[in-house]
Amino acid sequence: MGRAATWRGVRLAGLIVLSACAPKAEPLTGVPAPVRALPAAVLPTGRQIVRFHWEYRDREVKVNGDGAARLAPPDSARIDFVVSGGLGSGHALLFGDTIVASGGDIVKRYLPPPPLVWAGLGRLAVPAYPDTTVRIDGDTVRADIAGLLAGHPVVWRVAFSGGRLVGAERVTGDRVRETVQRRATDDVEFDSPSERRTLRLTHVRSESVTDFEPNVWHR
Repeated sequence: MGRAATWRGVRLAGLIVLSACAPKAEPLTGVPAPVRALPAAVLPTGRQIVRFHWEYRDREVKVNGDGAARLAPPDSARIDFVVSGGLGSGHALLFGDTIVASGGDIVKRYLPPPPLVWAGLGRLAVPAYPDTTVRIDGDTVRADIAGLLAGHPVVWRVAFSGGRLVGAERVTGDRVRETVQRRATDDVEFDSPSERRTLRLTHVRSESVTDFEPNVWHR
């Protein structure tokens, strides 16, 4: 067996292991409902600063610190991460479905795709395409919204409780690749099971502000 064939075998084995680590996406439960039953979820009116403590870990690193998200409706945000002990900082700008991060890919490494980042901030950033399945179970509304990510088919699975967006998932094939959960305490957890990557935002508190610093949208 040649080196190229051996390398392809290693890659294939790696993909199989990663897929096995990703949980299976089970069918939605509840009573079928029309798309209009899906609640709206938008950023709060006016500008806000959301402050939090964060902890990130993957197979290689574990870091934590304090951070803040500056929210400007309808679809702009800046998220800052400051590493504990004065070991560095970085930020990401979100404009609609685009993320622009300082420090190259370091900050992007912390974050999931834009629709899941927005879901963590309480905004549903996925349009209700015609191929959308909605089910209601008590005060819980769940939906599978078929779409694209980087040109590839994907399903965005979202959940509302009492009209509040409480979770979202990126599903490809029949596997859950990435998730975000919003706790009743407003704590947020992003998780990628197959990549063993987790970002937790805790001690979350928000405040309304009149305006931001002049350079807030600069890279």
